[in-house]
Amino acid sequence: MDIGIIGGSGYTGGELLRLLSQHPEARITAVTSRSRKGQKVSDTHTHLRKICDMEFEDLKPEEVASRCDIVFTAVPHGTVMQVMPELLEAGVKVIDLSADYRLKTGVFEKTYKMKHTDPRTAVYGIPELHPEVAEQVFIANPGCYPTGASLAAAPLAKAGVIERAVFDSKSGISGAGTEPTSVSHYPNMAENIQAYKLTTHRHRAEIAQELMRLDSNLKSISFTPHVIPSVRGILTTAHIFVKKEMSEEEVSEIYRNFYQDKPFIRLIKGIPMLGSVRGSNFCDIGFEIDRGSDRIVVISAIDNLVKGASGQAIQNMNLMFGLDETTGLWTPGLAP
Repeated sequence: MDIGIIGGSGYTGGELLRLLSQHPEARITAVTSRSRKGQKVSDTHTHLRKICDMEFEDLKPEEVASRCDIVFTAVPHGTVMQVMPELLEAGVKVIDLSADYRLKTGVFEKTYKMKHTDPRTAVYGIPELHPEVAEQVFIANPGCYPTGASLAAAPLAKAGVIERAVFDSKSGISGAGTEPTSVSHYPNMAENIQAYKLTTHRHRAEIAQELMRLDSNLKSISFTPHVIPSVRGILTTAHIFVKKEMSEEEVSEIYRNFYQDKPFIRLIKGIPMLGSVRGSNFCDIGFEIDRGSDRIVVISAIDNLVKGASGQAIQNMNLMFGLDETTGLWTPGLAP
């Protein structure tokens, strides 16, 4: 497969390049960046020295499409909708890593406070929840927080047992992108945990959309994110309040049946840890029943740049081209 990356200078672009460089069926033919035109990719992504010797180019959408079978778009929200019509009209497959097509048009405009200029629909690319990605030419790759949260709660949502769900997620600082901010400034981040957008984070809309698709009666979904002094990873604590008392075996069976034959889901006994998934496309999930109450605590752990972004995008690509979804991604986490 000939592959183009529009917006290759950020963390997700760098992660696409890292993972695709080891993919047996992938050949990268174009990487764009307006601000770094003519510069070597490895000058920005120094870990790719001797791995990727390409240069960034500033190309029009149709120029990228003419070289590729599939294009990954990894640019800021509001940008992709301006070029998507040209890409799709050129007959190339597209996986968008921005938020432009994750939500229904009206929900997007309300959530992101901008008008959507290309109100087409795309399949939401969590492959474990949307097997139909294999038949698509255009995928909206999910956000990192919604990936961890949705995978944690989806089996119980599908079973129709959730009364309400409260998600508390803690993310490594790479989720904030490459541009430094006061939050990511080392003295403010080290030995600290920062909660932000306590009730208004934009990713809540994605979580609600996914879980309500599985259970239309589910209305109460809350989400609060935190940044922790770590580079990678998202640990999500899902407080699931259920309609009836459930045994450990009942819950285990729901998760086993829902995720059977899903290679990147690892159901574990105990508490998932970021160190077990860092650098990998795995999602580790564990739970504990709060005896004597209506609460089940579900923990999920993912790498926000892999399963939460670029790895999941490649998993979608594999399915879209009829490959085994693990191709180029079947690697363990980095430990310690």
